[in-house]
Amino acid sequence: MPIPFHPGQGTIVICDFGGFVPPEMVKRRPAVVVSPRLRKRKGLCSIVPLSTTAPNAIAPYHFKLHINPVLPPPYQALFHWVKADMLYTVSFARLSFPFDGKDAAGKRKYVVHVIDPANLRQIQHCMLRALGLTSLTDYL
Repeated sequence: MPIPFHPGQGTIVICDFGGFVPPEMVKRRPAVVVSPRLRKRKGLCSIVPLSTTAPNAIAPYHFKLHINPVLPPPYQALFHWVKADMLYTVSFARLSFPFDGKDAAGKRKYVVHVIDPANLRQIQHCMLRALGLTSLTDYL
């Protein structure tokens, strides 16, 4: 179910990258919201995708993010790799919260997981490195 509002920075969402073309992301996967809510930009937010597969060569724009508690299946893992070189701005229609089964009444249960500020700061460092703005990391 698509989200109806801009999640806070650091919130983990599931993004459907369907319709993109390889080597872009092309499947559903977790992502971290990195943009704040901007009043004049409705229906969009910026995210960096997560992967349980380590990069072939770990670069300064990758970060091993430990997630506790783990996300619900099929995304459960003790850690995910942040792919900050693959920054996207996407429609809310592509985003949902991780789904964790149904309650006794049959209503879907969603998990809202927000990473801590120190991890968000590390992701911001990685994003700057990916954009060739390494000199700005001193200001974070």
